[in-house]
Amino acid sequence: MADKSLAIEDDVLDKWLNSLDIAAVKKSFSKQGYLKIEEIISEQCVKRYASLYDKLLSGDIDTSVHRHDLGSHVGVAKGRENITQIMWPSHYAPELRQSTLYRKLELLAQSVLGEDMSFDFDMMISKPPGSDVETPWHQDESYWLDMSDKRAISFWVALQDVNVDNGCMWFVPGSHLQPLRRHWKVKDGHHINQCECSEDEGRPEPLPAGGCTGHHGRTLHYTRGNKSNSCRRALIVNFRPTSMVQYERDHQYDHGLSGLENIIQQVE
Repeated sequence: MADKSLAIEDDVLDKWLNSLDIAAVKKSFSKQGYLKIEEIISEQCVKRYASLYDKLLSGDIDTSVHRHDLGSHVGVAKGRENITQIMWPSHYAPELRQSTLYRKLELLAQSVLGEDMSFDFDMMISKPPGSDVETPWHQDESYWLDMSDKRAISFWVALQDVNVDNGCMWFVPGSHLQPLRRHWKVKDGHHINQCECSEDEGRPEPLPAGGCTGHHGRTLHYTRGNKSNSCRRALIVNFRPTSMVQYERDHQYDHGLSGLENIIQQVE
């Protein structure tokens, strides 16, 4: 049953958007290749999303068709996944698409990159307590089809406080303005991409619970492992021009919605 508590009235959305310094947000995205919002949803709202997130993560809702371990290349963790990815959480919880969070993110995407920006896909990526498996440096564009319009923004939403010790995002400012780097698979038989980069080039972006970053498809980024004693939950929502979403679907590219056999993964 849909959780109507995740919804919000249009006038509240308008007030929220008007409260942002959109010019500064757009400038950051244009210059740095990413933006940062300290609070996209309130602390109370975070609890409701985290509850739904944990139902999907725990297996209370069967997501096995769209779930796998992004860190399997380092070996099988005892009794757990190294990095859990669940593609298309909104397929299992359709109320997400009209929720406060998703509607705010859509407005933000449209304000930064144009009114034709629309929802493309979403995913969950969690790192269990004590997982030392990092998500390697990469550019999301290395996973995607070559499209004529490369506008895209991937929002990374923290459902708990995140820092360098539990796996916050790192970015290389301005890397979206440079050519796509050469990528290769982390291991034969695995789909995870990596490229030459290091923390010396990058900048960590800690966030409070309910905060988010949003990055360009060519912005270099990565996350460390999770050294904390609690799960690090991230919810990722991607937007691109409506015409490019249609181009993807016309080319049988749906970010795994039709099943893992057709998936070309993106990682955080």
